[in-house]
Amino acid sequence: MSRAAIDRRRFLASAAAAGTAASFPTPAVSQKAGPSLAVIGGGFGGVACARVLRKAIANATVTLVEANATYTAPPLSNAAIAGIYPLDHQRFGYDGVRKTGVAVALSAATAVDPGKRTVTLANGTQLAYDRLVISPGVAMRWNAIPGYDRRAAEAMPHAWNDGGQVGLLRKQIEAMDDGGTVVVSAPVNPARCPPAPYERASLIAHYLKTHKPRSKVIVLDAKDGFTMQRLFQAAWKELYPGMIEWIPPSSGGSLASVDAETRTISTDFDKYKAAVASIIPPQTAGHAAELAGVADRTGWCPVDPMTFESKLVSGVHVIGDAAIAGAMPRSASAAQSQATICAQAIAALLAGRQPAQPTLSSSCYSLIAPDYAISQRGKYRPVDGQYAEADGGLIVSPLDAPRSVRKREANEAEAWYRAITGEVFG
Repeated sequence: MSRAAIDRRRFLASAAAAGTAASFPTPAVSQKAGPSLAVIGGGFGGVACARVLRKAIANATVTLVEANATYTAPPLSNAAIAGIYPLDHQRFGYDGVRKTGVAVALSAATAVDPGKRTVTLANGTQLAYDRLVISPGVAMRWNAIPGYDRRAAEAMPHAWNDGGQVGLLRKQIEAMDDGGTVVVSAPVNPARCPPAPYERASLIAHYLKTHKPRSKVIVLDAKDGFTMQRLFQAAWKELYPGMIEWIPPSSGGSLASVDAETRTISTDFDKYKAAVASIIPPQTAGHAAELAGVADRTGWCPVDPMTFESKLVSGVHVIGDAAIAGAMPRSASAAQSQATICAQAIAALLAGRQPAQPTLSSSCYSLIAPDYAISQRGKYRPVDGQYAEADGGLIVSPLDAPRSVRKREANEAEAWYRAITGEVFG
């Protein structure tokens, strides 16, 4: 059977499946059927990749697979937890990507067969693909902290990759008595958005300072240092003196166990009774990575840095938080950058061309108060099979910057958020 006939058969199989799901619009395709491309994951990486694929390959059928009709964006979600933004500020649907001609399947992926090149959905649909992109985000390693499982997360929200958890943590903070203690745990690396636990502690402290000034925040950390540590701690001293206590492992910060019923957190050195506890556990690549067999023994996904094709399974690409990308942080900005490079590489491979040498970027803003932010930005290139910082390294906010600079960066953070969500979901 010729390649054209195979492509035609796969296209018809995907189109027939699309007709069974109300969430699938009819994609715009050229008269000659092109490749069938599937993308699993409706976050920044997956949606951005689907859009670029649709634009880069005019006759492709591109299907985005996502279980939920609404996506809760992690960037600035800590500000929503602290009441600075409404929860709707973080919520996005998929009408924008549909308008580009991408088919959207609102059903969870339940199986991936790399040999047959098919994805099976919970609603019974089976999608054939020529190339598959997985952007599954992260999953919690339940019980990695003894006592912390899905049920415990309802009492001690991680608020990390679940929109309902963001609202739950916000309600708990609003309901606590003045004088209580909020405990935030920070996980071991690798994890999504390394500065986020410290941003969370900062913005919760902002809420408490405004509404419940006798309260405090304790950060129990599994690491002896963290991203932009000097900047965070200088800001805490300036804005929230005596309100935030950071405890590293050397001082008893590693969690030994939790008791969700009493909101008691035990470490090797002590026990903490929390009015509110946000336990952020260790993480691994999201479930779709397991379905496709693209995660290694570390729980993360090794990829070719030129194309983001899995090193374990051919024809499957992995982007975003799940991918092992060397020095690149796990962030929305990095996921969008990887999505673009991955889509362009797929277009080149399908056209029989060599993918271009990529340069990726990442930007990360951390709010410490509504008018006070810090940031780090970097560019990355492949070096010896992994991404390394490009010449110049990271650009980090200066430690001695005046408040006017911090306010400007807070404004930039909101502008960046509007820009990236507009580009991806608009």
